[in-house]
Amino acid sequence: MLKLYGFARVNEGARGNTRDLRVLWALEELGLPYDIVGMDHPKHDLDSPAYRALNPFGQIPVIDDDGVVVSESGAILLYLARKSGKLIPTDLAGEAQVLRWCFTALTTIEVPVLSLWFVNLSGGKGSKPSEALRSWAEMRLKELDGWLNHRQFIATDELTVADILMTHVLDAGTPEEMLEPYPNLVSYRARCTERPAWKRTVAAYDARVQGA
Repeated sequence: MLKLYGFARVNEGARGNTRDLRVLWALEELGLPYDIVGMDHPKHDLDSPAYRALNPFGQIPVIDDDGVVVSESGAILLYLARKSGKLIPTDLAGEAQVLRWCFTALTTIEVPVLSLWFVNLSGGKGSKPSEALRSWAEMRLKELDGWLNHRQFIATDELTVADILMTHVLDAGTPEEMLEPYPNLVSYRARCTERPAWKRTVAAYDARVQGA
């Protein structure tokens, strides 16, 4: 059975925002069976030689699908979609759009937003680097808001793994007040996070994962 290495205990500030949630959500949407291998971050489980053999960077998530080991949340979601034949179109043109928007979520959107979060977390709020990052992030969010005008989902007419990635970036990595000027982003995030599969994922995560 597929094994998902996810958090069992994590620092309280990160709890509820970790990237294993992306994989858990996809597995819930796909209805695939899996086992969770709980990792204790404060106890340095991610630094063990056994885990570093799976992911040399010591990051969550990782899956082991009967010997097929995949790390990086985007790569895992694309693998699961291809394996199941769900959450991704079967035609080349449709698949290309999903690939396009998966990379967009993880690079064009997440990089400036997450960089801004790290700078502000380290005490750079109000500094010139922070102001520059905020302008960059706001520009990308405005452009994404324009793309979502009259669109329900990001890549196709149906939910795909690209929406799971993009929604989690907007939900976990983006301060809520940053989205307020962008009504299409607000409604898109709400539409995706209202899905029963996401609600089940969050409920199970909250019950299982401890803060430290």
